[in-house]
Amino acid sequence: MFHNIITGMAIVMAASAAMAEEIAISKVFGTELPGQYKHPAAITELDNGDLYLAYYGGSGEYAPDTAVYGARLKKGGKKWSKPVPIADTPFHSDGNPVVWQAPNGTVWLFHVVRYGDTWSDSIIHAKISNDGAKTWSDPFVLAMEKGMMVRSQPIVLKNGDYLLPIYHETGHDREVVGGDTTSLFLRCDPKTNTWTETNRISARLGCLQPAVVQIDENYLIAYMRRGGGYDPRTDGYLVRAESHDGGKTWLEGKDSAFPNPNAAADFLRLHNGHLLLVYNDSMNDRSPLTVAISTDNDKTYPYKKNIMEGKDDFAYPYAIQTRDDKIHIIFTSHERTQINHAVFDESALVK
Repeated sequence: MFHNIITGMAIVMAASAAMAEEIAISKVFGTELPGQYKHPAAITELDNGDLYLAYYGGSGEYAPDTAVYGARLKKGGKKWSKPVPIADTPFHSDGNPVVWQAPNGTVWLFHVVRYGDTWSDSIIHAKISNDGAKTWSDPFVLAMEKGMMVRSQPIVLKNGDYLLPIYHETGHDREVVGGDTTSLFLRCDPKTNTWTETNRISARLGCLQPAVVQIDENYLIAYMRRGGGYDPRTDGYLVRAESHDGGKTWLEGKDSAFPNPNAAADFLRLHNGHLLLVYNDSMNDRSPLTVAISTDNDKTYPYKKNIMEGKDDFAYPYAIQTRDDKIHIIFTSHERTQINHAVFDESALVK
């Protein structure tokens, strides 16, 4: 029997009947805790084995009361701690968080702060913690240009630099992402803590929210959400781009073979070198939520499974692999009021 430990609402119960028994999905938080709106969320594994989660929440996506909340699942524990605010910018709305522990032990919180009516008025703030996400520094501005946002975790390049995916969103229509929205990366030399921008990736419909992997010293691949609106269409795909110089410069984004309903996806290189792509396998709906595995460096994806499906939106997946090789995917549901946590081994898909 599928080990579903979601409590309360029945959304996932109906959708999980056909799931592999090795996949466990649990509700993390719903409407009972701070921030009716909870979307999206990010997760990282800390040095002591705890999992740390961040999300932004409030009374609505554009509400002035939004803040970034943090919560912890202690190593071996079963219950997440009560969320507490870790970033709350006075007089402004906070948005997408990314939480990530660097190899030197510093925990980074990158998050969006909106200085106008739409996300195109946002800039990127950051905080750091040197005590395992117990306390945080004062915020500082990482990217000042209006329209800059974060969504996906950094990676450590083979030369030791950090590569943080970001994007520049344009347009002031809350239901349409501007066609000249671009993706790019901030590159950090950890010896000097100096951040520099790469060139910007353009695409047919615009592209945003990149997620990146490094294949070898020079070759990197990024997948991105398409731009545009939410009207039904038959030509909406995830955007794919490549770098051939170690992530310094990027080629133009091209449509991939994967459908995309103008929704976030995530892309992760596993410890064994396999690639994991988690996305909504639809051009118009944020359902199903699908995981695909490539064993040949993004040439083919022979292993694919819907981990959630049904009438709800299963959105904004965020994936990590912990030191024990478990894959963790955080995603939202229930009209962006519930955070869910899927845990499984790669063998649940690759058999």
